[in-house]
Amino acid sequence: MPVIKRPAAVISAALIVLATASSAAFAQKKYDSGASDTEIKIGNIMPYSGPASAYGVIGKTEAAYFKMINDQGGINGRKINFISYDDAYSPPKTVEQARKLVESDEVLFIFNSLGTPPNSAIHKYMNAKKVPQLFVATGATKWNDPKDFPWTMGWQPNYQSETRIYAKYILEHMPNAKIAVLYQNDDYGKDYLKGLLDGLGAKAKTMVVAQDSYELSEPTIDSHIVKLKASGADVFMNITTPKFAAQAIKKIAEIGWKPTHFLNNVSASIGSVIKPAGYENSQDIISAAYLMDAADPQWKDNAGMKAFDDFLAKQFPEGNRLDGSVMVGYNVAQTMVQVLKQCGDNLTRANVMKQAASLKDYTPTNLLPGIKINTSANDFAPIEQLQLMRFRGERWVLFGKIISGEIGG
Repeated sequence: MPVIKRPAAVISAALIVLATASSAAFAQKKYDSGASDTEIKIGNIMPYSGPASAYGVIGKTEAAYFKMINDQGGINGRKINFISYDDAYSPPKTVEQARKLVESDEVLFIFNSLGTPPNSAIHKYMNAKKVPQLFVATGATKWNDPKDFPWTMGWQPNYQSETRIYAKYILEHMPNAKIAVLYQNDDYGKDYLKGLLDGLGAKAKTMVVAQDSYELSEPTIDSHIVKLKASGADVFMNITTPKFAAQAIKKIAEIGWKPTHFLNNVSASIGSVIKPAGYENSQDIISAAYLMDAADPQWKDNAGMKAFDDFLAKQFPEGNRLDGSVMVGYNVAQTMVQVLKQCGDNLTRANVMKQAASLKDYTPTNLLPGIKINTSANDFAPIEQLQLMRFRGERWVLFGKIISGEIGG
């Protein structure tokens, strides 16, 4: 058989074309630890035990949602490996679990870890490591600080914005109110309190007649409620996590105190707070919402609510549809998937943050109509709108307009 000799120039040209094609294909795919052609490794820390364990269902909902995405083929052909650890809402444990996720499991990023004190404990560590601390499950105002902490971003409306909205309502409708405040003695409680005092402005000194804080380790807050009633207040600002919120609602009814009751959104869940406290004890409580309430019949034929119910039936049958935390987990997981879709084949930590800061009018399925997610390089607060609601019968009833919760807005 004759040997065919190709000119050296032709061979060189072919090799150059081949090399160029290979490098182009290689350039299209960029990975950091936790990402590959087949997998995206996501870390998460939740209080599956301890005093804030009612929130643990958020992590369980997210696990079910990501499993559904994997069953549908994953994201750009990659399956999500969701690694979620328990920290019992204990900041030292959070630090331990974050180090394990970053240094041992080598996740691409940590997503939606819960609580202000726990996330505060790992805030500097995550930014020093340049690992995204993304869509944290806390409304602390400090998560929106892209200049000093470019690797941390919140998701839900921030606490100060929420209590500023309550302050606006009180000033307009109850200008002579005497306000008693109960708050958790940590960064979460103090953030809400600051928003209220700032929102009331100069009138805070005369309107706030009592402030009392409780420790997370206390078994009951009954004595605090009795003390606050004795102040003569006719407005009660309830800045508590679910277990204590339910206790407060029960105790207020038990001692016959009838203030106008404002309840922070993080404890507005019907399933984990209102129902255990008793529907009869919860009438006329005021809170604020940004997500649809599964108990509200106005959403019965809404496509987003139908999708939520279908998810529960097929993927998470043990999930309580009346638990607002399930709704949160379902929608924040959708937002995470959207960011990863936008990343394409560039799954570096820097690009994950870039895409998280490039959301334009994104609406997961169950945001209230008119509320949209927008972020930018200078705005790390995805949701900045709320609507007031009042508890009536066995559900929350929305009232008033969508209100911008932007600080200074």
